[in-house]
Amino acid sequence: MVAIENQSQVQRAAEAAAPAQPRIPKEARRLLHEMAAAWEDVADCRALQVIPLKGAMTNEVYQVRWLNDAAAAAGADGEAEAAAREREVRKVLVRIYGDGVELFFDREDEVRTFECMSRHGQGPRLLGRFPNGRVEEFIHARTLSARDLRDPEISALVASKLREFHNLDMPGPKSVLIWDRLKNWLKTARNLCSSDESKEFRLGSLENEITALEKEFSGDYHGIGFCHNDLQYGNIMIDEETNILTIIDYEYASFNPVAYDIANHFCEMAADYHSEKPHILDYSKYPDTDEQKRFVKTYLSNSGEEPDAEEVENLLQSIEKYTLASHLVWGLWGIISDHVNDIDFDYKEYARQRFEQYWQKKQSLLTS
Repeated sequence: MVAIENQSQVQRAAEAAAPAQPRIPKEARRLLHEMAAAWEDVADCRALQVIPLKGAMTNEVYQVRWLNDAAAAAGADGEAEAAAREREVRKVLVRIYGDGVELFFDREDEVRTFECMSRHGQGPRLLGRFPNGRVEEFIHARTLSARDLRDPEISALVASKLREFHNLDMPGPKSVLIWDRLKNWLKTARNLCSSDESKEFRLGSLENEITALEKEFSGDYHGIGFCHNDLQYGNIMIDEETNILTIIDYEYASFNPVAYDIANHFCEMAADYHSEKPHILDYSKYPDTDEQKRFVKTYLSNSGEEPDAEEVENLLQSIEKYTLASHLVWGLWGIISDHVNDIDFDYKEYARQRFEQYWQKKQSLLTS
């Protein structure tokens, strides 16, 4: 659904009885008007279109666009011409921060990461900020779908791009964050949950689980890199003309074991956040052995050379173990989000599934 500002009186009257259209904050609108006023090809800086983008579970995300002079002049009789000039339309992305995000990460740290990634040529540019969000460069590419991740060619592109991402020379300490994150999120979840919820999700036993995982995995990192930590399909974009991928949304990014990041990506293959029930996971879609091996071989390949078979196997084993950490992270995220976020998503059911997968996977590893 598209919201159009600066409408004519007739348009406003016609839409008066229609359902409420999405609106962005006044501060954001003011910033957008100021930006557009400096662009010579924008006919009217206030004639902007606001298009909600689906799939975000932490923020509200909108595409905002203005017609350039040529497209605007085409008018109703020039729809084909205007469509042909689609890439010449001025577009930006507006991100409105969700409630309670400060429980998960420091927003200023995230913005610094965003700016640093931009300087590395790895993502969109930061165009402006307002009190509860920011304006970003709009990338002329499409977001991947859940089905795309099953495509061997696209999966290979993701593997290569992820290796590039992990090798970024980002500022700050290179220490592993995953264990502190788990401990902090567990503490937050306990403070938010009732005793019944804590019992249902077995929160009382998770501190020992986290400690045991940290101890077991120490020294088994395979390698530390700058990890995205949330590599679901919605955070990967592809330019279909060039086949170039862009990884976006760095809210949870930090240094971590690269095996954890790959494990988390594999777990995300069970999700379809654009389905009628986006909170329902289908673990029959978890990549099989051949898919995992193909991904890891591409990830480890250097200048087209085949990686060593032992290196491939070692990384695959580390990835399998790190799925446990992924399930705990997003299980706790679901519990916390259920208490602080009002986005239409069944966080509690999502958390329930992730914890079920944790206990099943742990039992499987113990008996294998």
